[in-house]
Order: sequence, then structure tokens, then C-alpha cells
Amino acid sequence: MNLTEWIISIMEQLGYLGIALLMFLDNIFPPIPSEIIMPSAGYSASQGQLTLFGVIIAGCFGSLLAAALLYWIGYKFNHDSIFRFVDRYGRYMFIKSSDVKKSLDWFEHYGHRIVFFGRMIPAVRSLISIPAGMSHMPFWKFMFYSGLGTIIWTTFLACVGFYFGENQQLMQQIFSQVSHGIILIILVIIAILLYRRQLRKMKN
Repeated sequence: MNLTEWIISIMEQLGYLGIALLMFLDNIFPPIPSEIIMPSAGYSASQGQLTLFGVIIAGCFGSLLAAALLYWIGYKFNHDSIFRFVDRYGRYMFIKSSDVKKSLDWFEHYGHRIVFFGRMIPAVRSLISIPAGMSHMPFWKFMFYSGLGTIIWTTFLACVGFYFGENQQLMQQIFSQVSHGIILIILVIIAILLYRRQLRKMKN
């Protein structure tokens, strides 16, 4: 049984609870991608087995529950403890210390905006919650940005599966173009922030 078949079997057995569980795992274990989970759930909704609204709600709930858990871990434990934990157990979650450090650097350089956009980028969404907690970003603000990004991304994926689920090639083209678009937007924002920082340095 491959990954896609396993994901579909979980949803068939557990329904909305299965979707929430899978999206929770997507944020904890990066190899379980939401790009398979939510389109598959959306396609199931198009066949009348589930409702599109219920699929989106379940996906958002599981994703945000995991984000809150990772935020709490980052908030409660100091830097050294987190890196020791990742060094020891990170391989089981396919996470390395260098990944955590990179996401922490991103957060420190680009601020709270990265939480919003990070929810739409594979792997980043699994890691960005930890540095948000480590930096003691206000929890309500973290959940607000995370919620916006999660709702947009989860709804998009579910709708792609709902309307285009029978055309796998078209779905892959849509995902590819949207992913490139998101990355381009982030690069533009980073460039603007760097430009503004350089202007402030020149004025000082």
C-alpha cells in the first residue's frame, strides 16, 4: 500500500476525524503531505461521501491543533533543550537541527509575516511554529496568522480535489504553478523588507 492509498483508507474508515488526524500529522511529520490529504478529501466530497465544508473544517482543525502544540513546545523549552531533542529524536520526524535553525533565522529576519506564508509551504509549515513559540510571539497573533494561512491553503487544496480530482495531471499543474507563485510572493516581500532596511541604514 502506497502513501496515497493509506491516506484514502484512513479517511474512508474515520471520515472527518481521519482528515483532522492526517492534517495534524502533516504538520508534525513533513513526509505526510497536505497536497495529497486535502485534494483526496475534496474528491471524496465530490463523490458525496463527505461535504466540502466539513472537509475544510476538519483539515483546518487538525492543522491548527498541531501548530498550537509545536508553538507550545517552542514557548516552554529553551533553545538548547529543543536542539538537543531534535538532535536525538528529530530523525524519527524527518527534522534536523539545521532545519529548526533555518526556520528560526527566517522568523527573526522576516517577522510574523512568515507565519502566514509558512502555512502554505511544505516543510516550512511543520517548523515555523517552533521558532514562533521560542520568540514568545503572542499566541493570539500566532493563531491569527496561522489561521488565515491555513484556511486559505486548506480550502484551495480541498477545492482542487473537489473540482479537478479526476484529472490528476491537471491537479499537479495547478499545485506546481501555485507553489511557484507563493514562493515568488515571498521573495518579493523579502526583497522589499531588505530594501527598506537598507534605506534605514543609509538614513542613519
